[in-house]
Amino acid sequence: MPTPVLPLWIGGREVQSASGRTGDVFDPSTGDVIRRAPFASAAEVGLAVAAARAALPGWRDAPPLRRARVLARFRELLEANRHELARIISQEHGKTIPDAAGSLQRGIEVVEFATGAPHLLKGEQAEDVARGVDSHSVLQPVGVCAGITPFNFPAMVPMWMFPVAIACGNTFVLKPSEKVPSTALRLASLFHEAGLPEGVLNVVPGDAEAVGAILTHPDVAAVSFVGSTPIARHVYETAAKTGKRVQALGGAKNHAVVLPDAELESTADALIGAGYGSAGERCMAISVVVAVGEVAEPLVARLREKAAALKVGPGSQAGVEMGPLVTSVHRDRIRGIIAAGVAQGAKVVLDGRDLAVPGAGKGFFLGPTLLDHVTPGMTVYREEIFGPVLVVVRVRTLDEAIEFVNQNPYGNGTAIFTDSGRAAQRFEHEIQVGMVGVNVAIPVPMAFFSFGGWKQSLFGDLHVHGMEGVKFYTRTKTVTSRWPATEEKSRITLAMPTHG
Repeated sequence: MPTPVLPLWIGGREVQSASGRTGDVFDPSTGDVIRRAPFASAAEVGLAVAAARAALPGWRDAPPLRRARVLARFRELLEANRHELARIISQEHGKTIPDAAGSLQRGIEVVEFATGAPHLLKGEQAEDVARGVDSHSVLQPVGVCAGITPFNFPAMVPMWMFPVAIACGNTFVLKPSEKVPSTALRLASLFHEAGLPEGVLNVVPGDAEAVGAILTHPDVAAVSFVGSTPIARHVYETAAKTGKRVQALGGAKNHAVVLPDAELESTADALIGAGYGSAGERCMAISVVVAVGEVAEPLVARLREKAAALKVGPGSQAGVEMGPLVTSVHRDRIRGIIAAGVAQGAKVVLDGRDLAVPGAGKGFFLGPTLLDHVTPGMTVYREEIFGPVLVVVRVRTLDEAIEFVNQNPYGNGTAIFTDSGRAAQRFEHEIQVGMVGVNVAIPVPMAFFSFGGWKQSLFGDLHVHGMEGVKFYTRTKTVTSRWPATEEKSRITLAMPTHG
């Protein structure tokens, strides 16, 4: 039986790609090819943009309350189909069903936030800014928007983008990762079922050709991206050159600082979840533990014990805590980074490279790995590993820990574990990172706050979702009005108008 080829979603319906190019979509737990993703051509991206442009006037002019009602129905359908969606996510990505369901819930929360469009899109008003003159501002959509999303969160990251953009009156073209395309296509069909007009949301799986077409298309007004730092920089520079509004979230090297006064048991539990959850394939995963002073030895011992006890297997299997990596290429790359770390002097506390999962066939598994006495020059520290590898760096003081984190070129997320309010207060004030956790290992903001890093973790001025997402997907128009009385005399003046 031939492997099924997925469609594109353009103009409110499934469309078979005519590009003739496809990519394998794997079940990472078995290594089997389960379907094929179409690689949309530049011409097909153009069709999706044209559909979005045609739908824009009607959706832009729809009252925010009407848009909110469609989003509310979409949210209901997401809730009703959450088990199916979690299964699709797990099947193509490899993460466990509970983990997939949790990431889906975070996406649903953004939809819930976006249903507040009538309130979120209110402008400001001031009466009598000058004699007989009033001013008010309005937030209007920017036009056709596009999103380019990574493999690690097939539902959550797209839903950081398109629900907010659509709530603001824009139309949208989504280019999901070709490794995990099915979730995005299902989300589009559910949104259509909720009453979204044809062409408001379009989905075009693809590769570099599709990305290039989006970045240079003259009718695309804004681009959102999440991925590695080199690609984020390319997306930002390429799209910005054509006058597009851009938010490009890049890579990460997230540090967790552990002070000697931290409660070790709960801290170790949190670090295990943050380091090995989703097999480390999270942009907010903790990949570096900065152990301060005498906490290092007992902390490493606890981390080793807990990591070694994790149950690794197919993500759909009950009781499994960590699934496989997304592809064999990615797994082999991480094996090479671990080998480089060992060769450069890192101490192997736990080695997951040779993990065997019974009955898993050719699944892309890699066990939890823990390396100690890591230094900044080592490959395992410099590279964004994006896998189940936790490294420990030892420093003597909180001062050294803060300086160490701040010297890293990334600034996505960080955390501190301590019982000292003063130390935590100082850390959150001085640390040069966009998202900070205090005794919270994965400080992902709720939907009504905004998500984004600093330094090489973000290219652009605004973060995703929350009010910064609303700002990104809208333009402010300020209106100054005066209604003179009929008997009022007018006169010509060439001087700059003043108020008062």
